[in-house]
Amino acid sequence: MPARSSRLSDFLPYLMSVTTNAVSDLVAGKYRERFGLKIPEWRVMAVLGDAGALTQRDLVGATRMDKVAVNRACKVLEDRGLAARSPNDRDGRSHHLELTAAGKAMHAEIMPLALGMEKQLFAVLSAQERRDFKAVLARINDQVHKLESMTPGKKED
Repeated sequence: MPARSSRLSDFLPYLMSVTTNAVSDLVAGKYRERFGLKIPEWRVMAVLGDAGALTQRDLVGATRMDKVAVNRACKVLEDRGLAARSPNDRDGRSHHLELTAAGKAMHAEIMPLALGMEKQLFAVLSAQERRDFKAVLARINDQVHKLESMTPGKKED
């Protein structure tokens, strides 16, 4: 019988995914209780709060969520009066989504909670380790983009 050459617990993409999901679940629990937002809705809101008005296509790229999840999150935010659509003068087939005054107010309430949770999560790392971790994540993200651009037949969403 051949020896197993790898274990899932040693596979870095798996470890990153599991850790990311655990962190997201922990943080999401805080703003779900208080603000009634699910993870996709908060991700869209966070990106809009940071970047301003974006198209849904831009949101798909920024959040790395699929089109359906972004569409649903946008619909919920609109239905709750937290985001509003406006025409896209550059492309009549799409529109921009932007936080309303109520959305901006909620974003302003959530961000201190999110930053406080970040501080608690990363308290186990020194300041230098946090800087190094951010740098490593940026390098991995850059590598993902390079590999994606080299993928034959990769279609744009």
